[in-house]
Amino acid sequence: MGNTGPPRMASWCRHCGAGIAAPPAGPSSGVRCAFCRRVTRVERHRSVGSASSALAPPSAVSSARLELPAGYPASRGKKRAVLVGVSYTGTSYELKGTGKDVELMRNLLCDKFGFPGDSILVLTEESDDASRVPTRENLLRAMRWLVAGCDAGDSLVFHFSGHGVQKLDTAGDEVDGYNEALCPLDFEDKGKILDDEINETIVRPLGPGVKLHAIIDTCHSGTILDLRYLCRLSRTGYWQWENHVRPGKPKGTNGGLAISISGCNDDQKSSESSVQGFSDTAAIGAMTDSFIRAVESEPGTTYGRLLSAMRATIRDSQGTGRRLPGRIGSFVRKMITSSAVQEPQLCSSEMFDIYRKPFLL
Repeated sequence: MGNTGPPRMASWCRHCGAGIAAPPAGPSSGVRCAFCRRVTRVERHRSVGSASSALAPPSAVSSARLELPAGYPASRGKKRAVLVGVSYTGTSYELKGTGKDVELMRNLLCDKFGFPGDSILVLTEESDDASRVPTRENLLRAMRWLVAGCDAGDSLVFHFSGHGVQKLDTAGDEVDGYNEALCPLDFEDKGKILDDEINETIVRPLGPGVKLHAIIDTCHSGTILDLRYLCRLSRTGYWQWENHVRPGKPKGTNGGLAISISGCNDDQKSSESSVQGFSDTAAIGAMTDSFIRAVESEPGTTYGRLLSAMRATIRDSQGTGRRLPGRIGSFVRKMITSSAVQEPQLCSSEMFDIYRKPFLL
């Protein structure tokens, strides 16, 4: 009985997919999204039958209704991915390895995990298709494409290689008091994409039986999807899940599973490295390099072994200087605790035994 005013109509921003609430007055109106600050025109019709379709989350929206560009993949297979590499060409913060990250990740998904090439959407600055350049608008559209109409048995992958930053949390939903954010190509003009917005767009729409893996190679990326649980893993192998849910601040899915593997802790920076052993020598993100090497070196690995192997690879390449050989060297590298060495992180929408659950895409 507490609410005596007229009900507000629930809808979704057509630009970024975030939930919006429109006042009931009038036949239609434009509503400004709190996330992307763009206006969505909300049409009001007299209710006929159930109102469930008007309240459906973005996951229930078909890809045909997303106003997709002509160059988007037509395939809607059970396995699909969005791979994003942002180089920020010509700026003082330009990155050299993001294009290589995307190329190698695409090869891994196709060759090792059976992702169809025509179900993978790639966004890079080198694209001749304007809809596939990693601007803020294009990136959010690609994320909506990834989860739109997702159904039980779908395996989705979101990979981002670029810059990430932290911003002060003003909503009170972050344990450490900071939001994490991705930087699209035009972030200086159009803004960053906050973890709240990422969660709203690709986490909450996941229905029962749908699985999403986000592989994020940026600075400050530990909790970039705003998932419920962060796995704390010690150098000796001890692990436990840390609850990041704040009262009244939902971070979960709609029944599906979301897992993020990110380049470093929220307060750390990620790096690039010069890597040999692929088709040539090239710059590549240290996290992407360690992820691919860990997956390829141990088929059927678990999440725990994958994370440990990634951290060991990065410690070897960044934090040890001259390497000691054999078992003594292995022990020394395992026990190094320098905060200068980035440590990949594992987050999930639900808790599980990281040494029993197989890593599968």
